[in-house]
Amino acid sequence: MTTTAADTRLHLTRGAAEAALAVLPTSEPLAAGDPSAEAPAALPAGQAVTARFTGAANGEIVVVVGEDLVQALENSPLGALDLASALRPALEAAAGACGPVVVDPGQLMEPEVALSGLMSKGDGVVVPLLEGTEARALLALRLDQWPGGPQVEDDRAPAVPGAAGAPAGLDLLHDVEMEISAELGRTRMNVRDLLSLSPGAVVELDRAAGSPADLLVNGRLIARGEVVVVDENFGLRITEIIAASGER
Repeated sequence: MTTTAADTRLHLTRGAAEAALAVLPTSEPLAAGDPSAEAPAALPAGQAVTARFTGAANGEIVVVVGEDLVQALENSPLGALDLASALRPALEAAAGACGPVVVDPGQLMEPEVALSGLMSKGDGVVVPLLEGTEARALLALRLDQWPGGPQVEDDRAPAVPGAAGAPAGLDLLHDVEMEISAELGRTRMNVRDLLSLSPGAVVELDRAAGSPADLLVNGRLIARGEVVVVDENFGLRITEIIAASGER
């Protein structure tokens, strides 16, 4: 790895960590420490959430948070809250530092398992998230192809469902039912505002009126479309397919 390539990785991962910090729920303000290509000897006590992302860049991200946040979510006035959902904005912000991407649903793991799994694939970078000099959280990033890195040629043709040469085992999945949902938009609210909701309250979403809705399969974005009415039920007229590579 050249010095320029190494510096690019460190700089990009630090930017991802700073983007995550802007939306990461913490009890005290944290700051991004120095990025490193080596895993730290000691990790913050807590839980990790890891997720793959695809699009302008393909890769994997791990966020480790302290036990204080884990306990706060478990003992929320709204009942136990899911850590992966709470950290999703941070995962999306960090991955978004690499360009327009789609982040898969996060998975809970023990910090040592999540970090070793990412770093064992090579080319991972770790950034401690510090309160003073103490690492209270951590972010790790790995890209399949870092900017400025060597190009890896792949002679394999992309798999197309139903095309000749597709894995024969795929036929076994044709009758498997998948959960499909349509998402009009999202917003973020603190617990105080959530507790103050009452019938008649209006929650403003992050989509303008008339914007396409997202179509998700098992939580993964696959298409966008216009909301329509079909026999008194809502439906979605597909206007855009989101390829696995992030291409439209």
